[in-house]
Amino acid sequence: MEASEKLNRLRWRCTRRAMLEMDILLGGFLEKRYSSLTPEQAAVFVALADMEDLELWPLITGKRECENALQAEVVTMLRDVRVK
Repeated sequence: MEASEKLNRLRWRCTRRAMLEMDILLGGFLEKRYSSLTPEQAAVFVALADMEDLELWPLITGKRECENALQAEVVTMLRDVRVK
């Protein structure tokens, strides 16, 4: 699968969520910040995008702890996009 196809699939996963808030948050992050991520951060973002909204939302809101420092770093970036 070529890079543009992977990005299109990721875009679809980011903007076809159960929660409108997650559509806006993940879609906005993908458009504004994804291209500047390191490969490791990008992999974490893809893993977060694969999560169900009911699993991901508590991470975004701080009600659940992140699994590791890299995940926490990407979640912090997501929070920054959400606020703006």
